[in-house]
Amino acid sequence: MFRLVCLPVALGEAPARWAMLGEGELALLPGAGGLDEVAELAHRLDLLSVELLRGEATPDAQEETVMMFAGSLPLVWVATGFSARARGWAERRGPMTLLVEADGALSPDELRRIERFVAALGRQSE
Repeated sequence: MFRLVCLPVALGEAPARWAMLGEGELALLPGAGGLDEVAELAHRLDLLSVELLRGEATPDAQEETVMMFAGSLPLVWVATGFSARARGWAERRGPMTLLVEADGALSPDELRRIERFVAALGRQSE
């Protein structure tokens, strides 16, 4: 129903077996903790596999990779910041897009914001 792109650290406070992940596709960006960080998150969230987006040499190239990955699905994109280009892309694209700025783990309020976004997507698809 949607794609969620973030660094592993962003889901550090997400509850185990976070229900939102069953309704969408999670793709992690390479983080400072490498594959150990990805494996730890996968275990905590009870995920057998995790999709990993390729890392890019520049922030602009990384944004382009995420935009290409989003395709035609709604997107939840968590990052430390977004360029004006990425914000404009999110506003212009047809599928709903939620940009969430976070330097570390998402707060409970931010997790609930994502849950509300996904609930709105579900109501639209009925």
